[in-house]
Amino acid sequence: MEVRKSMVAGMFYPDSPATLTKQLAEFFSYAQKKALIGQVKALIVPHAGYMYSGQIAADAYKQIEGEVFESVVVIAPFHGFFKGVTVYPGDAYETPLGVIPIDRELSEALASKHPSVYSSTVGHTGTGGRGEHSLEVQLPFLQLVLGKFNLVAMIMGDQEESTIRAAAEVLAAALKGKNVLMVASTDLSHFHSDKVARKLDKNFEDALASYDTNKIIHSVTSRNAEACGFGPTAAVVEATRRLGGEKVEIISYDTSGSVTGDFDEVVGYLSAVIVGKKTEVKRKPLMGMPLPKKVEGYSAEEKELLKSVARHAVESKALGEKFDLPSDVPHQLHEKRGVFVTLERKGDLRGCIGLVQARLPLIDAVYDMARAAAFEDPRFNPVDKSELAELEYEISILTPLSRVDNIDEIEVGKHGLMIRMEMHSGLLLPQVATEYGWDRITFLEQTCLKAGLPKSSYKNPQAQIYKFSVEKF
Repeated sequence: MEVRKSMVAGMFYPDSPATLTKQLAEFFSYAQKKALIGQVKALIVPHAGYMYSGQIAADAYKQIEGEVFESVVVIAPFHGFFKGVTVYPGDAYETPLGVIPIDRELSEALASKHPSVYSSTVGHTGTGGRGEHSLEVQLPFLQLVLGKFNLVAMIMGDQEESTIRAAAEVLAAALKGKNVLMVASTDLSHFHSDKVARKLDKNFEDALASYDTNKIIHSVTSRNAEACGFGPTAAVVEATRRLGGEKVEIISYDTSGSVTGDFDEVVGYLSAVIVGKKTEVKRKPLMGMPLPKKVEGYSAEEKELLKSVARHAVESKALGEKFDLPSDVPHQLHEKRGVFVTLERKGDLRGCIGLVQARLPLIDAVYDMARAAAFEDPRFNPVDKSELAELEYEISILTPLSRVDNIDEIEVGKHGLMIRMEMHSGLLLPQVATEYGWDRITFLEQTCLKAGLPKSSYKNPQAQIYKFSVEKF
């Protein structure tokens, strides 16, 4: 498979899945879902480092919580120059939260309708290896709020009006009759005083709120406003107008000064949604993604190696020492698996963090989750070096999640549970039900409570219930 790897993880957003998930969850906890009239057709979101614009972006992504889309088209500006708009022709994009399959059929359709919109890796991985961050930073938000989805990745290399019009024409033609979300990526004014920035940004906000493509383009070309992604924004506005869009709702706005405390040179950030007439909700199979291989069990030597990795991951950080993962390990430990690492001290829980989805090679996941359990579990203080000799490690390797259609399928003691509803999710390992002597209904109720939901929520038709098995040692 041709996978576009993450190029700005660790710079614009965390490269640790646990840290990234935690940061995103915090953003969403502060975001408010508005009572919008109509169906969300598109989002306009910023693309700076998460510490600066992450909350503004989450405010928009919150509005699609619980929604279902056939695919998501993200169109973002290139911080450089090439002619036209490129559509990524590969199989997937990847972030620390996992692999996102490309909707090849829709990508090819978009790239075949106008010479200015074409299939190429330029702007994605091309042009001297440079990969555009303005698209990549949107993907973890989408992964958290939508779970699995198909992606069309588009980079706009120039923002001439002819290119904007071509992109809008192609999007409107290819997406007609489809339940597809569009995402336009843009920041606003750069490096003015906070007072000047807010004046410029209000001009762009007013143009955007007018839902008029010409006004959006003119606001920037006349220098009454600044927006590095005004081209993608205008293209999405025009495309949605042709596809039944009705209005723009501004969700939130702020400048970097509110984060940094420096109001002399700020960057402006805005989030908005476009709503319109409802279309039929369809689910489209994930494109081109292989099914996880069946777990056949792990040998005593493999288990010992994984426990050693967990222990050394924690001890090396606590002692400030360097530890490199072994390079020569059995092939099975390079398979991607979900895993939880639990730490106990003198029989008491000392930390437990896990990766539910199979997003990392098992040996890497054990390393990351061991460190997260020791130093990032919000219920406990970070592990101190004086505790190391007393820690015990338990590793629970998860089978792929399986959707539960009938709760009678759940076997207490064999299955763990995960429940998702809107932005709430909670997971309990199978050993928890065994330890507390729960029956099936109590197990379901407790999983709902773990998700921050009323305990009867498992009966709600919108609740998604998943089961899985574990191999623990």
